[in-house]
Amino acid sequence: MGLNPFHVAIAVSDLAAAREFYGGLLGCPEGRSDTDWIDFNLYGHQFVCHRSDAAGDQPAAVNTVDGERVPVPHYGVVLDWQAWEALADRLAAAGISFLIEPTVRFPGKPGEQATLFVADPSGNVLEFKAMRDSSNLFAG
Repeated sequence: MGLNPFHVAIAVSDLAAAREFYGGLLGCPEGRSDTDWIDFNLYGHQFVCHRSDAAGDQPAAVNTVDGERVPVPHYGVVLDWQAWEALADRLAAAGISFLIEPTVRFPGKPGEQATLFVADPSGNVLEFKAMRDSSNLFAG
């Protein structure tokens, strides 16, 4: 399934910290930038961090999913299983505090998926997941 790149822009309080987190830790190549924003390539998607004094001002809501309290809003990427495992290992080795530890949800069901949640330095929540069977991404 070929997908068009998605564009998302988020508010961050500190561009240097965002550059270290997204560029350094997550390994996202940097694109264009200016004094108040940075474009990153987040697994082929245009992900833009805009500096804002209001970053992190809104408290996250939560919804329960498979027994976990999932922060809302959040954003992220669906990876293949091996890339997800490598990212989970890299984050753990870097001592990142997981909001939701790497886990497998819905085992044995069509929606079986590996997932983990982290927050960036401005409190934006990211989910990285992998489907056991990628054709079931939208399965009921």
